[in-house]
Amino acid sequence: MKAKPFRDLSYWERKSFQTYDVIIVGGGIVGLSTAVSVKEKDRSLSVAVLERGVFPTGASTRNAGFACFGSPSELLSDIDVMGENETLDLVIRRWSGLKKLRQRLGDSRIRFQNKGGFELLTKERLQVLEKIDYLNEILYPIFEKRVFEESKTALSQFQLDDQFFCSAIFNPLEGQLDTGEMMKSLQGYAQLLGVNILSGIEVQTFQENQNQIVLSVRSNTEDTELKASQMAVCTNAFSQQFFKNLDIKPGRGLVLITEPIKNLQLSGTFNFDEGFNYFRDIDDRILLGGGRNLAFDEEGVDQFGINEKIFNHLRKLLFERILQKEVEIEMSWSGIMAFGKDKQPIIRRESDKIVIGVKLGGMGVAMGTLVGEELADLLIGE
Repeated sequence: MKAKPFRDLSYWERKSFQTYDVIIVGGGIVGLSTAVSVKEKDRSLSVAVLERGVFPTGASTRNAGFACFGSPSELLSDIDVMGENETLDLVIRRWSGLKKLRQRLGDSRIRFQNKGGFELLTKERLQVLEKIDYLNEILYPIFEKRVFEESKTALSQFQLDDQFFCSAIFNPLEGQLDTGEMMKSLQGYAQLLGVNILSGIEVQTFQENQNQIVLSVRSNTEDTELKASQMAVCTNAFSQQFFKNLDIKPGRGLVLITEPIKNLQLSGTFNFDEGFNYFRDIDDRILLGGGRNLAFDEEGVDQFGINEKIFNHLRKLLFERILQKEVEIEMSWSGIMAFGKDKQPIIRRESDKIVIGVKLGGMGVAMGTLVGEELADLLIGE
């Protein structure tokens, strides 16, 4: 690759734009939440967020907008793998993160709606019904109410295929939001606090010395250097370019959205197959995503793209199981998430001046705000 010109900085650029107290690499929900939390704790600190794309790269503006903390079958699977205590810790993190997000930005700005959510059960998953009392018992100390109840009417109410789906479990606490409005509001709030958000800036390398961190960065026109006293890396699935040994595997997720549907009956959030398939209503449309479990290896990549096998799977679900008629699919897109051996996020100090917050396991909306707050605590020593 041909080297780009190295920018010869002016006095003003060196004075006002080159050096910061904190630089955050990654302008998604975790990066922006970290910047906001730092400024909320100490307004005197200068903070910059570097984002390599025009929009946040990854999944922050490409997710389905579910405000959730885990479906019954997903939680039961997590308990089998991680144990009860770790699973409950994740639920607490997700719920606390959602509350913090809503308090910070306001429900109206992010178009949060508490319509409730449903896990739809196929014949193979009906045994989950036998575990509802157990789940409600262990979740009661967190929510102080029963969370899950079988719904006898959901399939007929929303005109879903009752030959494919056999029952449904309702969660009155689950909500949905507008991902674009959430991120736009978060950017606006960060800028209001004095955070400098720089888009189209890719970090090539960084070097930590005794006094500061020097970052070599690239834009579409030139190379230059930025400097910081401390740095947070919030690049999720793309973080192995900086830290080779991280327990991270990228996971690509596909999302479709229909054209507006007249007299749409469906309302709320829905998932099945341990949350690997999910759909919701938005602007009189149906948004549908998932299917990653059909091709784990193929979708374990950090490149955007449409897997035709998964696209056709989702299309069939939409036409045959959800709507039971064909409508126009207006658009489709993919997002890149980060997974690992377990579902706990990686939040830690890498060195005296560097912290990282990555691997949110597809739960960035729920946990991103809390992860940002924990990173801010690491950065400023609380």
